[in-house]
Amino acid sequence: MKKTIALVTGGYSGESVISYKTAATIEKNIDTDRWNFYTIDIHPEGWYYRTATENIAVDKNDFSITINGRKIKFDAALIALHGTPGEDGKLQGYFDCIGLPYTSCDAATSALTFNKRYTVAVAAFAGIPVARSLHLFKHSSVTPDDILQQLQLPVFVKPNNGGSSIGMSKVNTAEALAPALDKAFKEDNQVLVEEFIAGREFTIGVFKNKGTITTLPITEVITKKEFFDFEAKYQGASEEVTPAQVDQTIAAKIRATAAKVYSVFNCNGVVRIDFIYDEKSGQPYMLEINTVPGQSEASIVPQQVKAMGWTLKQFYTALIEGSLA
Repeated sequence: MKKTIALVTGGYSGESVISYKTAATIEKNIDTDRWNFYTIDIHPEGWYYRTATENIAVDKNDFSITINGRKIKFDAALIALHGTPGEDGKLQGYFDCIGLPYTSCDAATSALTFNKRYTVAVAAFAGIPVARSLHLFKHSSVTPDDILQQLQLPVFVKPNNGGSSIGMSKVNTAEALAPALDKAFKEDNQVLVEEFIAGREFTIGVFKNKGTITTLPITEVITKKEFFDFEAKYQGASEEVTPAQVDQTIAAKIRATAAKVYSVFNCNGVVRIDFIYDEKSGQPYMLEINTVPGQSEASIVPQQVKAMGWTLKQFYTALIEGSLA
């Protein structure tokens, strides 16, 4: 008998627009010979299975839906929800409480990696190279001058919780720091200010395949913007080379570091890890971990899956099987 899967999308943040694109890609590529699936939209107005004629509310007691008097319960959730509550551990904690398997990192890892500062702190503790940074709170009395006494320009200013580069700025001058902080604080009450590291930018998907940590082919990101911002990611203002044209010694370091990150953070499902390769030190510096990476038509993980020689149908089946193992 086919298992029944909830494809969970939507969300409560500005990243929901990307969640719907990710879900659309998965809907086109999920193996319907293997799985029954229903797309569940987690929306600020409610949790629904939407048909052409009605919105069927999810029963949050057991995450079920009822269609024409028939109660449908799910065997697993395939999480395609970026931002809160699907990437910060809230949804995972709820699924843990009701005993529903899911295709992502667990609640603790999701919450930790959603906080950029805590992520780099744990990575540094494990010996993984990261950029120097400062963690600021909205109520903090730290001034731009205080920041520049501890960090060297240029710096990146980004909301501490969130993704898709929303609210992020690259700051090259002292005068531009205060507006960048204001921009980031509009998205979050915590901000990370991080020193710029010159080098080539790489990103790599990592997932578990039958219990073994597997690295996907590496992508080099060459942005037409000053950094890999929302426009570069989703509106074509970047060149993404998959597989990256890079010396195999460098590629091996990135793959090994990515696998170590996956292991150190106790990741599950597919994650995407961003790196800057610093040629001076010969080390890949970890930037951040995306525990629910975008999988729209413009996204990197689907490119990497295809470069590995898999179809997306095979990939999503592997993720679902992994959650049920």
